[in-house]
Amino acid sequence: MTDRERSRWVRGRTALAAFVVVTALAAGGVWFGQASDRASAVDAAPKTSAVQDVKEDAKEPGGLPGVRDCGIGKRAVKPHVIRLTCADAGMVATAIQWKEYGPREAYGAGVVQVEKTAAGAGGDAGFPATFRLYGPKPVDGTLLFTGLEVRYEGSTPLGDTTEMYNLA
Repeated sequence: MTDRERSRWVRGRTALAAFVVVTALAAGGVWFGQASDRASAVDAAPKTSAVQDVKEDAKEPGGLPGVRDCGIGKRAVKPHVIRLTCADAGMVATAIQWKEYGPREAYGAGVVQVEKTAAGAGGDAGFPATFRLYGPKPVDGTLLFTGLEVRYEGSTPLGDTTEMYNLA
């Protein structure tokens, strides 16, 4: 192999390596660029407990405990939205899909929405989480869950992987 052939071979290999690096960076940029699209779908979720999807819950199951938003208002069984911080509504559990809803406990999954002013967050954000309702007790003549456990599946708004809330 002559010096000239070796020089062409090295230049070809360098060009190929540069192409691979640029392609990898571009693919990563597209993937990260779509993160805002995924986040916007989470941001589109309802952020108040007033917006409840009552279609599937039109027939309220008898005897099952419910949840009252911030301990006041009408009782909701299998709520799709639960306000976590009642003073400013800065943290709201949304898009909750209940996998199990029984007389003693309920398990579901959804997203915790955090407004930019809550918990020092830099912007509105959504955090995937699982939820457990527990502690059913009669309150003001109606059976209600009194506690909510939130377990985050990844990053968390306040740094804790598990948070507990008093609902009654």
